[in-house]
Amino acid sequence: MQVPVLLADPPVTDVTQYLEQGGGQGYSRAVALGPGGTIQEVILSGLRGRGGAGFSTGRKWQSVRQTARSVGETNRAFVVANGAEGEPATFKDRALMRANPFAVIEGVAIAAFAVGAERAFVAIKERFVPETERLAQAIEELSTAGVVGDVPIQVVLGPDHYLYGEETGLLQVIEGDSPLPRNLPPYLHGLFASTPAEGWSAPPAGVVTEHTASNPTLVNNIETLSAVTQVLARGPEWHRSLGTERSPGVVVATVVGDVARPGVGEVELGTPLYEVIEQVGGGLAPGSDSVKAVLSGVSNPVITGDQLDVPCSYEGMEAIGTGLGAAGFMVFDETTSMVEVAQLISRFLYVESCGQCPACKLGTGAITDHLDDLAAGRAEVDDLDVVAYRLSTVTDGNRCYLPVEERRVIASILQAFPEDVAAALSGEGLPARGLVLPKIVDMADGKVVYDESQSRKQPDWTYRE
Repeated sequence: MQVPVLLADPPVTDVTQYLEQGGGQGYSRAVALGPGGTIQEVILSGLRGRGGAGFSTGRKWQSVRQTARSVGETNRAFVVANGAEGEPATFKDRALMRANPFAVIEGVAIAAFAVGAERAFVAIKERFVPETERLAQAIEELSTAGVVGDVPIQVVLGPDHYLYGEETGLLQVIEGDSPLPRNLPPYLHGLFASTPAEGWSAPPAGVVTEHTASNPTLVNNIETLSAVTQVLARGPEWHRSLGTERSPGVVVATVVGDVARPGVGEVELGTPLYEVIEQVGGGLAPGSDSVKAVLSGVSNPVITGDQLDVPCSYEGMEAIGTGLGAAGFMVFDETTSMVEVAQLISRFLYVESCGQCPACKLGTGAITDHLDDLAAGRAEVDDLDVVAYRLSTVTDGNRCYLPVEERRVIASILQAFPEDVAAALSGEGLPARGLVLPKIVDMADGKVVYDESQSRKQPDWTYRE
């Protein structure tokens, strides 16, 4: 794309500059349309959530508003912007918060107006210091300028755990607890709900409520809400003019791994994956001959080197049996043992599993142990049988998507690269590269910094010395 839509370049530095560039028009348009009309505009735009699932944003808003209005006066609605961003190989939300936090906050305000929320929260990790400062500035300046209405917007800082980014784990942290996923989605049981349910804390002792309240809560990704600001300002037809019919608009993609220039950039949905790698990552790294595999975060089955013409759209990725996820791509060249990649991903998911579901914690742990043996040349065929069995049971009783990720990613790697598995079984596999999980700490000017402490994290969420 010639002109960035979401990633302001250069970054927007203050509210005056933001308003001069057309900021505030989205919220004004929403007020003119009213809540119902605003939701209809988002539905017509075809905007899909950029957090990974790709669900219709407008339909999600509609569900929250309808649930809030159907229960009565005791029910309250909330909005949460998810900026926890713990998905490996992903830096898009932090890039957006740095480049234009004003558009993020305007999107939050539009969502709060549309669903009738009484409060809104922007949840990010406490280690995201530049983003925290930029968001605080945007909230203060937009509020002082009277641009975004009167719904209070608060930044909430949370822990550096993967499940903080899971939408119900996010609600737990806002309520002051650990990020332990709940059973019901936020639109059915949201923030500060008075009805105890499995996975929630009951009201304090002695507190009696006359009526129950589910407090439906809208949780949207930072990128989604940034896009909402543009949709309301420019109209649904504009948004539909970009991307594909089933995946309209643009996506902010991150590309890391065996590439010349790790980066984050904006592309139209439907762009072939090889072009995304070229545009955003500068193509293969010097010395690399070919792409062996690509992973979209740790949530979707592997993409093999002969599938690089797949369109980066929800339907395109689905057609080859994988998913777009958060458009954070790890690229691996021909020197990579995919057994080592499977080992790396499995260990991450095992460590980050919260332990509420025994099948998940025990299953990911057992799979990781056997992959460790396989990568070290100690495994036998029976080890693969155990891995297959554990993959079939790891999702039993799951509250969140983490064990599904384990099954989808690990099974796909082992099935797509049987030659690597056979070589590892024979003890003649490709040499280990000492891969580091691409959990991004910072990214700028073609360079990326990974969180090296992740390798010291233990399954109880503590860290080895």
